[in-house]
Amino acid sequence: MKSSWIFSVLALTVAAIDLLWILPVLNGSDVVWSDMWWRLVLAVAPIVLLVLLYGSVIKPVNAVVNGMDLLRGQDFSTRLARVGQPDADTLVGVFNSMMDRLKTERLRNMEQNSMLRQIIDVSPAGIAISDYDGNIVEMNPTMASYLGFSRPAEAFSRRFEDLDSPLAAAVSRVNPGQAEILRVGDANVMRCTRMWFMNNGFRRSFVMLEELTDEVMRAEREAYGRVIRIISHEVNNTLTGVGSILGLVGELPAVKSDEVMSDALESCQERCQGLGRFIRSYAEVVKIPDANLQPVDLADSLRSIWPFLEGMAPATVDMELCCEDTTSVKADTVLLEQVMVNVVKNAVESIGDRPDGRVKVSVGGSPVKIEVVDNGGGISPEASRHLFAPFFSTKPGGRGLGLMFVADILEKHGCAFSLRTDPDGALTRFVVQFPR
Repeated sequence: MKSSWIFSVLALTVAAIDLLWILPVLNGSDVVWSDMWWRLVLAVAPIVLLVLLYGSVIKPVNAVVNGMDLLRGQDFSTRLARVGQPDADTLVGVFNSMMDRLKTERLRNMEQNSMLRQIIDVSPAGIAISDYDGNIVEMNPTMASYLGFSRPAEAFSRRFEDLDSPLAAAVSRVNPGQAEILRVGDANVMRCTRMWFMNNGFRRSFVMLEELTDEVMRAEREAYGRVIRIISHEVNNTLTGVGSILGLVGELPAVKSDEVMSDALESCQERCQGLGRFIRSYAEVVKIPDANLQPVDLADSLRSIWPFLEGMAPATVDMELCCEDTTSVKADTVLLEQVMVNVVKNAVESIGDRPDGRVKVSVGGSPVKIEVVDNGGGISPEASRHLFAPFFSTKPGGRGLGLMFVADILEKHGCAFSLRTDPDGALTRFVVQFPR
């Protein structure tokens, strides 16, 4: 240290001067006793002053320097020893107290950061944190799975708008300080919250994605279930009364003898019966049973109903089934077959009169997936936002029950599913992914 080096030079200089000063005495020169005594006093005095200087100045300075070295090395566990000088010991005591507080705060911050990181990692919500430039630097596994990555690190050092994901593109359009509900081309509904926080005097942003699909679909089912039950109850009661009255009127002799009146009554009765069947078809959707999940080989199940599925397509549509060897999942075969009938029927209907129509059904992969691909008319971006909503249909005269029915069954199986048209509009894909 510089202070110790300066003190060493000063001590050597004083020692040399003292040696020269008392050298005549040591050589036995004829020196008066009084002069010799003063020479000894003047020789010893600088040494005493050096000792006092070391204790009062050099030791405190060394203590300060040692403390600075500890702070620079972030060594909060080592403490300075007292040097026996009151002012220096006071400084050492203050420094040691400060180091104790720094160690406590550092330990508390480390524990809080560790707890926060564990909470983020296991959170069911997707969380991503960006640096000052908007590049992703932290992400939990949930967010990585939402964006289609197997590991969070695959998205690091990239901005949301640079990621190849429809969801990431939607997130990038959410302004900081806002929360929006996102629907990204399929049945998934998410709440996106984008906020910012201060770090070293600069703003950094973070994004939180919460899965709302189950909550929204449950609320929609409850809403349309109540509406259907009320309508079914009121309409059926009315139809029962009207049907009874029409039956009684039809038995009157005057009506029986009047062919025109008899035909009119028969037509009214048929319309009442048709309306009753129509209402019952809605009510049946609300009463989908719980899935009885059993080990099923999807390939075998699809092969068994493939002749029926092929029979739904005209000769102009090429039907193809591709199955891998290992396709075992837990599923309700009856409900799953209903899903396939609805999905393939929609694919065939989207092709229409096209002479080169094609529908391909594939099953396989890990986790197991079912993919139904067609080259029909496709789905517009606007329609894709409402595909699985109750009573929404893109077909003339459609009642909006098919995909709602499909979504409900797949949800009971715990499946992830999506329905999208490729960006070039050539192919439309319905993908169902079963849980591992």
